[in-house]
Amino acid sequence: MKVLVAEDDLVSQQVLVTVLSNWGYEVEAVDDGQKAWQILQKEDRPMLAILDWMMPEMSGVDVCRHLRTIDTGTPTYVIMLTALTTKDHIVEGLDAGANDYVAKPFDMAELRARLQVGQRVIDLQTALSDRVKELQDALSHVQILQGILPICMHCHKIRDDKETWLRIENYLVEHADVQFSHGICSDCMEEHYSELMADKT
Repeated sequence: MKVLVAEDDLVSQQVLVTVLSNWGYEVEAVDDGQKAWQILQKEDRPMLAILDWMMPEMSGVDVCRHLRTIDTGTPTYVIMLTALTTKDHIVEGLDAGANDYVAKPFDMAELRARLQVGQRVIDLQTALSDRVKELQDALSHVQILQGILPICMHCHKIRDDKETWLRIENYLVEHADVQFSHGICSDCMEEHYSELMADKT
């Protein structure tokens, strides 16, 4: 899974890149918030992001606020990396749209556990988004018949909204996304082919 690391301290950035790469993540690193924001707007954006709170150009909190204005089925999971660990700062970061936070100096085991939580959330979001798309595709093929249909009392043709009389099977094919195969019911078999039935007996 791709992870964006936005950290302006180059030593911390390199530590994160090395550790995450060793854990099997594909890491993209930047050193300011504006670059992070540009990457997170792309279609192939990383689904996990570790953002330092205090960065040049744009803070991690501002990146979060901008990110949450993007309407996507699978939003990026954001972990805020910060030395500001007072309750007010934590609340501010979460209100801005961060999913989680890790305090500096960060503990490697804690960071890995929080990344794994983020990955599970993303997997669930992706599965849900795929399921919604499947349902939307299915619904797009469903056409609903409702209301009163004028039907001829003799030949049973149906009159459509263009005042055209159609055979019932033609009308249903056009309006209900169905196809017909032909057969003979037992009543018609007896009425029209009674002699054949008698021969078989």
